[in-house]
Amino acid sequence: MGMTPANASDQDDVIDLLRSQWKSQFPHLDTEAMDVVGRITLLASRWDAEIHHALKPFALSYTDFDIIATLRRSGEPYELTPTALMESVVLTSGAMTTALTRLENAGLLCRKPDPNDGRVRRARLTRAGATLAEKAARARFKVASEQIAELSGKDAQALVKLLRKLV
Repeated sequence: MGMTPANASDQDDVIDLLRSQWKSQFPHLDTEAMDVVGRITLLASRWDAEIHHALKPFALSYTDFDIIATLRRSGEPYELTPTALMESVVLTSGAMTTALTRLENAGLLCRKPDPNDGRVRRARLTRAGATLAEKAARARFKVASEQIAELSGKDAQALVKLLRKLV
């Protein structure tokens, strides 16, 4: 383990090594899907760490950023129901309530009764929340651009098409 196979090329990566090791230990195991799945998993982990690092100066977790960014991109008055936020951010009801309370305590949003349903409290960005969402979005999308900088425009479009098939 940890040793590069003798037939490895300069282009080989950790996924090639993993597949080579499995081939030597379990020759009939079909590891071909790891060429795609392993690399996507590796990139997701690496990119997730880079995103968290980019959001650190704003004292935002990715979930908190996702919530205020969703509110900001929803347009004026930057207000949504918790249900609409859950659909975009993909959190459970309890986790959403906890996150909204945290963001409200930080002064980034306020909650007010829904005029159509008194049981619902709509989340609305404060001015500070909208400003922070905009600053954090710039940093987040800068990181995203850097993460795919190695791809030409044509390659990026081809990858988008292939990833859409998988999604």
